[in-house]
Amino acid sequence: MDEQLQEINKFYDIFMEFVANYSLQIIGAIIIIAIGIVASRYVHKFVLTLLLKKNLDETVSKFIANLIRFLVIAMMAILALGKLGISIAPFIAALGAVSLTAGLALQGSVANFAAGVVLIVTKPFKIGDTITVHNVYGEVEDIKLAYTVLRNEDGEQITIPNKFMIGDVLVNSFTYRIVEGSVGIAYESDVERAIAAIKETIQKSQAVDKESEAIVGIEKFNESSIDIAYRYWAPTKSYFKVQYGLNLEIFNRLKAENIAIPYPQREVRMLS
Repeated sequence: MDEQLQEINKFYDIFMEFVANYSLQIIGAIIIIAIGIVASRYVHKFVLTLLLKKNLDETVSKFIANLIRFLVIAMMAILALGKLGISIAPFIAALGAVSLTAGLALQGSVANFAAGVVLIVTKPFKIGDTITVHNVYGEVEDIKLAYTVLRNEDGEQITIPNKFMIGDVLVNSFTYRIVEGSVGIAYESDVERAIAAIKETIQKSQAVDKESEAIVGIEKFNESSIDIAYRYWAPTKSYFKVQYGLNLEIFNRLKAENIAIPYPQREVRMLS
């Protein structure tokens, strides 16, 4: 029992000595941390309000404001460690090493975040636009700092890292996509009548964009047919539905106009 009391007294003496020697430093460090937390809130609110007044995107504004708030707290924490008499040089060296390692490990993620900031600031497209990038297309559903979400006609959700948005060719066709097709007619057919029939069929479709005029004309001359090509704009959400439906209407219209769609032909001559 006496040994336990001695241990308790010894611990008490060490604790009181520590409090006597470092109480002011501890109180000062706590005050510095408290001031940093309070100040960071005001700085965060001020920066966020300022950026929003400058019409900067809300997502980017929040990201920048949160980053500045974190830096303010980190700086005050370093000051608090100095107040306690703890050397901050080893911490800075360790932080640098950790940052380098993390940067190398997360360089892809960092690139995506940087690209996301560029996308939100420059705004090459907006939600609802149809874009084609990295060999995929779809309607823009959401734009995040790290990635962009597309949705195609089949309802599939496509997530594309933002670094591909900056480092690749990006085509923005807004709410429509171009449809290209062709049909071969016989050389004996009335080409002008066939072109007029195809163009009229496309223009009658309610799904086709009326602001962009359909283009119909001779594409090339084949051995057995003259190829009539046509181009028009269809909504992204019903791209294939419109394309397949119009192809059938064009076929029926050419058939009604008695315009022949020939089979490939070959003439073989036998020489004795």
